[in-house]
Amino acid sequence: MESEEKPEIYGELKPIGGGDTIPLFKTKLIIGRRESCDIVLRFPNVSGVHCELFVSDGKWIVKDACSSNGTKVDGIQVEESTIRSGGVLSIAKHKYEISYNLSKLQISDQQIDIFSKSLLSSAGLENCSS
Repeated sequence: MESEEKPEIYGELKPIGGGDTIPLFKTKLIIGRRESCDIVLRFPNVSGVHCELFVSDGKWIVKDACSSNGTKVDGIQVEESTIRSGGVLSIAKHKYEISYNLSKLQISDQQIDIFSKSLLSSAGLENCSS
């Protein structure tokens, strides 16, 4: 019997109030209602592309994608913010506790290439008003 190689898991989102845990299989994830998103949340108050989760300096960062109903970290509305392990990420009204291992993220962070962000985003020119 061949052993299946398990994919690397960089953390997880645990729905507060119950539900299935969402594993974080990549170091850059798009969250939203669209089927093309990495994490699909099928709720009417979640935007098609709601936010982005990505690893930077060994920590998870969330960046709101100009969503209609906002993104919060530990109850505070954010455009972009670090999320500590054990912190609460709110996507619209849906709350998730994030957990991750810092040492595993620091290793994986070195594997992210320069093409992981758009040129506009890297230059600080990407915003919601355009």
